Amino acid sequence: MSKKGEGVRKFFKKFWFLLWKDNSAKGWIFSLIFLFIFIKFIFFPGLSLITGTALPLAIVESCSMHHEGTVFSVYDNWWEQHDNKYEALGISKEDFEGGFLSKFRRGFTKGDIIFLIGAKPENLQIGNIIAFNSGTRGVPVIHRIINIEEKDGELIFTTIGDNNAQSLNPANNVLGVDEREIKAEQIVGKAAFRIVPYLGWGKLIFFEHLRTESEKGICQEN
Repeated sequence: MSKKGEGVRKFFKKFWFLLWKDNSAKGWIFSLIFLFIFIKFIFFPGLSLITGTALPLAIVESCSMHHEGTVFSVYDNWWEQHDNKYEALGISKEDFEGGFLSKFRRGFTKGDIIFLIGAKPENLQIGNIIAFNSGTRGVPVIHRIINIEEKDGELIFTTIGDNNAQSLNPANNVLGVDEREIKAEQIVGKAAFRIVPYLGWGKLIFFEHLRTESEKGICQEN
């Protein structure tokens, strides 16, 4: 083996030892730095490329999509408590059962981690859950589409949270979010499935003290 080849072999042997076998403080620090670099500069960029969205993983930060019982909620019970809201929007239970709730039938709740994929606006349907930039904060809103219309050749979307009484507008929320006319360029991605329930609380717990009293804690159905 050439000296160059021998040097490369020794480098990777030392690298592997530091990463997986060295239990000293030096080894732990090296592993943490490597993990941070891998996640930030390799894993997430790669995942974004595959999924077609800049935000493939999202932590749910509010209770707006909460269903009582979360992963164990009963759809019929939930509908009985919310039927008036959707029927006023022209959406019947049959619409839900016919595909409106084909996914996320039980909604999701604060702390859940949601997997997002890119979606062309023309392929979105009523009932899909989308993440969109509200323009008022850095964290996208994740709600369900209840209306799609075309204005001046552009698709406009309206969403609502399953646990909200009405669509957000600047008059009913302190952040000034308006989900009554969401444009295509605001859409970050479409929710595909819930990866892990509640795991996102590992991050959210550090920011709970910054929330208003009504936003703190676990979710209750409105």
